Amino acid sequence: MHQDFFPPGIVVLTGAGISKESGIDTFRDKDGLWTRVNLEEVATLDAWHRDKKKVLDFYNDTRRMFRAAHVAPNAAHIALAELEMKYPGEVTIVTQNIDPLHEQAGSKRVLHMHGRDGEIRCMKCGTVSESDIDLSPQSVCPNCKAVGELRPHIVWFGEMPLHMDEIHEVLERCGMFVAIGTSGEVYPAAGFVLHVRRQRPRARTVELNLEPSGNQTLFREHQYGPATQVVPAFVARVLREGLTV
Repeated sequence: MHQDFFPPGIVVLTGAGISKESGIDTFRDKDGLWTRVNLEEVATLDAWHRDKKKVLDFYNDTRRMFRAAHVAPNAAHIALAELEMKYPGEVTIVTQNIDPLHEQAGSKRVLHMHGRDGEIRCMKCGTVSESDIDLSPQSVCPNCKAVGELRPHIVWFGEMPLHMDEIHEVLERCGMFVAIGTSGEVYPAAGFVLHVRRQRPRARTVELNLEPSGNQTLFREHQYGPATQVVPAFVARVLREGLTV
């Protein structure tokens, strides 16, 4: 009896390194954002309760940075969108980034585990909605009309990442796991490669980074260099040869 054959899926984890060449500052580099801003003052729920204006102003400025004319998807984002379009199996991008560059490049299946710029959440009713307007302590929830309860739909320190059930589902059926532009130090994302190796021992695990990450020994394959160079070359090879080594 004939059965349709579906190639194994590909899961791509992306971090700040993939967007750095688009002009977006990383957070953890020696010259990154967290060296210039106290994260305890802008990236925790306590900070939001303590000084909503300061927290909201920070994210308003961040959103404007993402919308700046010079910020656009680079060759790595575009290559991943091409992979999703041309690879016959499932391609899922799991990103730690809150910027919209994957979507702007054309990727459709993107899971933002730390939230996404352009979405807001009401702390009173829980409604998540699209919004490109600046938030302030006087902002009104479009659903429940509460005042001063809107925040960016961004995962702050101490909060649970988003989409974890769906992420584990795609990890457990993938034939290849690729990490791009990540430090390998932020959990739970840093543990994804080990999860794949335990659940899918025959899956390929690939690190594409500017330099070795904190968990590079867990990957079976490594390619180092700028994302705009190594990612398009790797995608071209996968589309040409499939998932076979």
